[in-house]
Amino acid sequence: MSFKSNKYSIESTDYQIGQDNTNKLGMDVHNTVFTASVGLSLLFIVTLLVLSPADAKAAIDSVKGAVLSNFDFLFMWGANLMLLLAIAIAFSPLGKIRLGGDGATADYSMLSWIAMLFAAGMGIGLIFWGVAEPTAFYTNWFGTPLSAEPFTPEGREAALGATAFHWGLHAWAIYGMTALCLAYFVYNKGLPLSMRSVFYPLLGDRVWGKTGDVIDVLTVLVTLFGLATSLGLGGTQAASGISHVFGLENNIILQQGIIVLIMGLAIFSVLRGMDGGVKLLSNLNMIIAFVFLGFIAVLNFTTVLDSMATAVSGYVKNIIPLSQASGRDDTTWLHGWTVFYWAWWVAYAPFFGMFVARISKGRTVREFLLCVLVIPTVVTTAWMSIFGGVAIEQVIDKVGQLGIDQGIADVSLSLFYMLDAYPLGNILSVIAVALIIVFFVTTLDSGSIVIDGMTAGGKLEVPERQKVVWVVISGAIAMVMLWIGGTQSIQALQSITIIAALPFTIILLLGCVSLIRGLLTEVEQTKVTNKVN
Repeated sequence: MSFKSNKYSIESTDYQIGQDNTNKLGMDVHNTVFTASVGLSLLFIVTLLVLSPADAKAAIDSVKGAVLSNFDFLFMWGANLMLLLAIAIAFSPLGKIRLGGDGATADYSMLSWIAMLFAAGMGIGLIFWGVAEPTAFYTNWFGTPLSAEPFTPEGREAALGATAFHWGLHAWAIYGMTALCLAYFVYNKGLPLSMRSVFYPLLGDRVWGKTGDVIDVLTVLVTLFGLATSLGLGGTQAASGISHVFGLENNIILQQGIIVLIMGLAIFSVLRGMDGGVKLLSNLNMIIAFVFLGFIAVLNFTTVLDSMATAVSGYVKNIIPLSQASGRDDTTWLHGWTVFYWAWWVAYAPFFGMFVARISKGRTVREFLLCVLVIPTVVTTAWMSIFGGVAIEQVIDKVGQLGIDQGIADVSLSLFYMLDAYPLGNILSVIAVALIIVFFVTTLDSGSIVIDGMTAGGKLEVPERQKVVWVVISGAIAMVMLWIGGTQSIQALQSITIIAALPFTIILLLGCVSLIRGLLTEVEQTKVTNKVN
């Protein structure tokens, strides 16, 4: 294998990808990481079955509260630093480096690549929060951004701008830098696709031992619990929509049935492979989502134009004040929303990073970072400003259920309440439910691919049954959580994800340092070559 620089590459170590793997039941897995990840997952389930869900949630929430209150500066400045670093790398000479080497070509078209990274990153979140979040900020549901006055034009600008802030550049910088770290060391240094590889420049051969095992197991657990939480919340939201449209009782049986359906579709997608499964569903997601978005935009053309302009204005005007961690009088809102979001993106970064790294070979570092930063930010800002702007307008004009409630009564039904105001509301609600389910299928199957790679010693090609195992485990955790404690257990899982994000923020920042050391080896190699010539 030939690299532009062998420093920090697979050639500079005696480690061989898959050397610690073992064959179990026709599966090719890393013995320690796979066993520990499965064992700890089962231990978590058994513990919650034994303990009272309410008591467990109270204890976990207490720890989460301490994390958010005492380490808010770490989350805030961690996100700020990753954004600044992403921009600096993209516009520096390092941006010319191509993932996979100078002759590497992209495996996927630009459109398919963007569709996959978008679906894996935030697709379902936009469906869930597109109406609820801007409306919450405007109506003071749980504080307002920068203490803006609710139910005022200024409050509307702050609400739409803050929503764009949460789903914009900072979020995608966290995702993008994680993905770039992984992609670079896999394609330009030949290291296994696992989080431990990122730290080879800092830890040397220790990453192949127990230290690396701990890093990978923590990554697996954060990813697994994040997936299970999303699956559980997705099941409850889809159940709420189905119950609202068809009049069915929203009970545990309906929620469990939806999760089983999502699991079945995800297994089918996984077995079809990356091209026939994830890529196909991601492209389908984008088509349905943009048709859905376009329909709402056409019905509310004037409102949409004004909302988009207001969102961009509020975002640009407030991005620096919203990025501050101290000297603010909106601490309740800051901890309840921004710090929570930054921790949530950090917790999801390994999942997103692993998946996007797999599909990004052939892109230059500059192309990769700018596309990951700019394109999703534009799309999410448009989505949130359109749905949020229409919802806020309904509150102002006292239209539909949102107008009657003057805000949010049930978060999971906010989107459906907004759609009820249209003559084709039921049809739009059915489309929304379908979109939620398909987004979760792509999230679950891409997540299973990621976890499988981490528990297979970083191998890119492994038996299909291993991916199915992680689809089933993720779904099983979500089903058990709903069965024993309903939404309380799912919220507890969210809290655990936030707690895990604290050390992971430090890990990601150290990973960025390691990435720079790796990228500089190629620049150094170029200088040496030029001197020789």
